Amino acid sequence: MNDVHPIEIESYRILAERVDLSAEQPLARAIIERMIHATADLSFADTARIGDRAGEALLAALNSDAPVIVDAAMVAAGITRYPTTCYLDRVPVAPAGNTRSAAAFRLAAEEHPTGAIFVCGNAPTALVELLDMHDAGLVEPAAVVGLPVGFVGAAESKAALWSSALAPISVTNEGERGGSPAAAGALNAIVRLVGEHDGNGT
Repeated sequence: MNDVHPIEIESYRILAERVDLSAEQPLARAIIERMIHATADLSFADTARIGDRAGEALLAALNSDAPVIVDAAMVAAGITRYPTTCYLDRVPVAPAGNTRSAAAFRLAAEEHPTGAIFVCGNAPTALVELLDMHDAGLVEPAAVVGLPVGFVGAAESKAALWSSALAPISVTNEGERGGSPAAAGALNAIVRLVGEHDGNGT
């Protein structure tokens, strides 16, 4: 791209000196690089888990103008050059026994039962809700970016995603780290390629 800022170029140069991602497929490598670039967290080189079809699924969905559902305003703020929707404002009060984030993802899934990209960078409960709805046959995402952060539930929710039927079309990582910048970065890596590639990973 011709509009890459010199600081970003330098960031990627430093990244390439510190981690070797040459074994990764091109789209997976782009995702992991962007996660690291967005967070300065080199651990993603080891902990990132990219489904076999995740990059291609994201690219195909974005090229088809698929809706992107996010779990938090900070994730939306970090995603550039593509519209997103956050349903939190439509859930003013958490329902009994659940969280606003989970209820927001449920509402989003009800309105977009097929073909949406779900991006979770904050709330493990939202990711768990998505998995529960998928298990129940209520939603079929085009792709999932599951990178919630925290000491409570984050690692477990991501492990559940990686062991689920959605794993092949998912981007996630092992452990408690994650967050809005990583989640937004993962999607931005593919947004940058929209219209430039044909979805076959080349």
